[in-house]
Amino acid sequence: MPSGAPVHVRLATAADRPTVENLWLMFRHDLSEFVGVVPNPDGAFRSERVHAAFTDPDWAPYLIERERAPLGFAFVRALNAPTRVLNSFFVVRAARRSGIGLRAVLDVVSRHPGAWDVAFQDVNLPAVAFWRRAAATVAGPAWTEERRPVPGRPDLPPDTWISFTA
Repeated sequence: MPSGAPVHVRLATAADRPTVENLWLMFRHDLSEFVGVVPNPDGAFRSERVHAAFTDPDWAPYLIERERAPLGFAFVRALNAPTRVLNSFFVVRAARRSGIGLRAVLDVVSRHPGAWDVAFQDVNLPAVAFWRRAAATVAGPAWTEERRPVPGRPDLPPDTWISFTA
């Protein structure tokens, strides 16, 4: 994949849903290392977020591409709330550490100016570094980080949340 080709972030359409669902499996597989989630009996992972991203008017699914190759996705929720949430974000391994993820985050948050929250797990060290770098790129030193319990899941460790304004 040529490194000079531009990265394109666009709102995903219903026709893109199968592609996003395939990417979702890779995303959940990657996260299974950190959160201990295993697939359902059919080999798929829970996908309520994919469904919400494509059907709930308060959500927006984005597809990240380079030369029409799907490289990842971003789901934004709480579009009509004071603080938007970057609910799920994924870049395929072959495209990581190339700047594509950061460019995609900048593109997505610029489409929805205002306050943002992003959650991740502390044990996912690449995510910790990435989201701190993304927050600093978007907001300079004006971002915060805190641990918050997972609602309804006292058995899980708290998520880490980064908050910033774009």
